[in-house]
Amino acid sequence: QVQPVESGGGLVQAGDSLRLSCQASGRTFRNYNVGWFRQAPGKEREFVAGISWRGGTPYYADSVKGRFTASRDNAENTVYLQMSSLKPEDTAVYYCAAGLGDSVYYTKYYYYWGQGTQVTVSS
Repeated sequence: QVQPVESGGGLVQAGDSLRLSCQASGRTFRNYNVGWFRQAPGKEREFVAGISWRGGTPYYADSVKGRFTASRDNAENTVYLQMSSLKPEDTAVYYCAAGLGDSVYYTKYYYYWGQGTQVTVSS
């Protein structure tokens, strides 16, 4: 079993950058797809970025493409989400998740979820 633990959230101003980290305890992330999702108040949880267990180019939601960069460090058993040019609409609780399946985009393919970290972007 993998237990993701997120860190790095906080309060920033529009245009700032922030890096989120997600470290796995228990088993390694190596053999799992890893995804970042976010949930704003009153909204459904939505896909932000995902990396296949095979590696390769990460996948991104259109709303963050060009601003966010996901990466994984298998040696450190950690995944990262580098967020730049942050906007107020990026305000949400950000979750890291691990799972398996044909797609990194959908929550149903993720078995293990972190507790989330709050990101607040002020205008």
